[in-house]
Amino acid sequence: MPQNLEKVIILTAPSGAGKTSITSYLLKSLASLSFSVSATTRSPRGNEKDGVEYHFISLAEFEGHIYQNDFLEYEMVYEGVYYGTLKSELTRIWNLGKIPVLDIDVKGAIKIQKQLAENSLSIFIMPPSIEILKQRLENRKTETAENIQMRLDKAAYEISFSNQFNVIIQNNDLALACTETENVIRNFLNK
Repeated sequence: MPQNLEKVIILTAPSGAGKTSITSYLLKSLASLSFSVSATTRSPRGNEKDGVEYHFISLAEFEGHIYQNDFLEYEMVYEGVYYGTLKSELTRIWNLGKIPVLDIDVKGAIKIQKQLAENSLSIFIMPPSIEILKQRLENRKTETAENIQMRLDKAAYEISFSNQFNVIIQNNDLALACTETENVIRNFLNK
């Protein structure tokens, strides 16, 4: 890590809570932010491109990065599938004079928040309810019923950690949640 730690914005939420939509809004609204591209061992989905949505790498390459201590955090999020934040990705963004925005899972967010302390702002996006979360996941039409249930079970577990984050944004209304998140970030960056 650089000697002079820079600021980082961490967004986390259960699947379907609106985290990715809010992240997209923030990247358009705040020119000082830049998306931190996570590494993963899973295969690209649909139109995903390497280096844009994720750095798609092999299991062997991922484990090599673990061995070399190249990750700020990493986690096996689903059986056999790793996700992680490369230290080099944050350095790349800081070298551009920008603030990294991390769109990551709850466990990874907690790890980074502990490491970067006052240099990080951690935001938990709270879905209105598990029932609405279920409807959102079903409306995507990208998951099987079994996968949706797995995501809902995981969501309930992740929500139990929400009090460990600096800010909780309730996403009952996406436009309002976007504005609230933007205001919280502006205040943090102006400290």
